[in-house]
Amino acid sequence: MHVSPLVWIITCVVILGLFVFDFFAHVRTPHAPSFRESAFWSAVYIGIAVIFGLIVMAQWGTTFGGEYFAGYVTEKALSVDNLFVFVIIMSTFAVPREYQQKVLLIGIVMALVMRGIFIAVGAAAINTYSWVFYLFGAFLIYTAFKLIKDAGHEAAAEQERESKVITLAKRFLPTTEEYDGDKLVTRIDGKRVVTPLMLALVVIGFTDVLFALDSIPAIYGLTQEPYLVFTANAFALMGLRQLYFLIGGLLERLVYLSYGLSLILAFIGVKLVLHALHENTLPFINDGNQVSVPEISTVMSLSVILGVLVVTAVASLIKTRNKTDDTAARS
Repeated sequence: MHVSPLVWIITCVVILGLFVFDFFAHVRTPHAPSFRESAFWSAVYIGIAVIFGLIVMAQWGTTFGGEYFAGYVTEKALSVDNLFVFVIIMSTFAVPREYQQKVLLIGIVMALVMRGIFIAVGAAAINTYSWVFYLFGAFLIYTAFKLIKDAGHEAAAEQERESKVITLAKRFLPTTEEYDGDKLVTRIDGKRVVTPLMLALVVIGFTDVLFALDSIPAIYGLTQEPYLVFTANAFALMGLRQLYFLIGGLLERLVYLSYGLSLILAFIGVKLVLHALHENTLPFINDGNQVSVPEISTVMSLSVILGVLVVTAVASLIKTRNKTDDTAARS
């Protein structure tokens, strides 16, 4: 897949332009977005992502188009899991709903920048050392195991991590417990201090790094094209702010999401290991020769990912339906 520098530049400018538009159209003036607003713009950004995938298919073929869609769906699913962490962060800092959009948008831009760096490093490593696929695969399998192990305890783990980050931040930054509108920095008695909104942003920035450690190896298991890796990440993140307000209440009902994501990460991890064996150059494995193993196709990858997500969502909603009915009956 050949992508010219001009196409890269145009793509980056368009993505940057969409984020700038999002800021001036929705975030600049603090407000709590309505369900209708969130639903409309979520649909718009999903539509843009789908249209881009069709352009990839038309320009570079169905194989690369399929890889993009597999990567986009995977990154979108991981992003939904990230929303649960964002809910905890917003709750911890008691961020007023009308100011949450600003924190989310800046956090998402930070996430995209960090992932861009990770993508560049990953691409360079893969091009130089084919055995990196072994590391990516092993890391994803470990992450999948950890997700299952920690399922149901995400809130406690996140709050413990937040506490450490906040303690470290307060050690180096003068802070205040009071909000000053949507300002990140304010003045008290002539002294510049960091507001809780900035602390929330610092914690989100730290978690963005952790999210990138999972998402980048995962998508490299579906495509080795840096352009597709970057665009799938960008479009998956682009509508994340709207999705946060759209399905915020639904997140509590997706009780099996961690299990579904763990299966997807384990599947991609196995796929990476099989790919590494097929491209093997390590002398202590089959004397440095390729190992004849089956490779998982893009169609199968996309089918497995979609299938797991559908089963996970349906099972979660069925599981929590009785609890919702009981709560409604008591109220």
